[in-house]
Amino acid sequence: MNIAVIFAGGIGSRMKTKDGTPKQFLEIEGVPILVHTLRNFQDHGEIDKIVVVMKDGYLDRAKGLIDKYDISKVEKLVVGGETGQESIYHGLLAAKELSEDENDIVLIHDGVRPFIDGNLISENIECVKKHGSAISCVKTTETFLVTDDEGKVKEIPVRDRSLVAKAPQSFYLKIILEAHEKTLAEGIHDSIDSCTLMYRYDQDLAVVMTDYDNIKITTPKDMSLAESIYRKRKEDV
Repeated sequence: MNIAVIFAGGIGSRMKTKDGTPKQFLEIEGVPILVHTLRNFQDHGEIDKIVVVMKDGYLDRAKGLIDKYDISKVEKLVVGGETGQESIYHGLLAAKELSEDENDIVLIHDGVRPFIDGNLISENIECVKKHGSAISCVKTTETFLVTDDEGKVKEIPVRDRSLVAKAPQSFYLKIILEAHEKTLAEGIHDSIDSCTLMYRYDQDLAVVMTDYDNIKITTPKDMSLAESIYRKRKEDV
């Protein structure tokens, strides 16, 4: 079984909407960003079930959209935690309740990252089967600098081997859940993302390449870019 865990628990403070609407509910061409994202998993033949993680207070709004747009694969809608890490953990616990086999795969994805496609989902699943993990990435187009606490450059990674992690980030459910539980037991609650958490425990991480359209919508500029990407993709169909 392949289960998508969609993290949509942000409040969108950087989006600075006038009415405080969380970014996942903003619309592209009249359809909420969250719905655009969910449709990618709903329409994919290899995705069996979907878990959506929301901030408390927005569950009814999310459920209304799921019902309105007939996203029938959503089987659990759960409240997130205080941090992104805790919210993903809540989603993984919900996925465990739906799971039927220790070899079930989970694809962890951002609710405000709507421009993935079926090929990327399929490649994530196949990569997990081959290597135990799949981290969707793009090549960096600029030079990274690693600094010390004083702001001095200590390392410049080779650009040709530098990647930017995006999503989905996919794993065997049992393994990623165990890693989350270890982290929480150590008192860590704010790991940046799942690949960072897995790397902490020396887990092998395999890469799947995505494209630069696979953006995470966080700021007003991202929203403008998202609208442009959507229109371009619609023209190309």
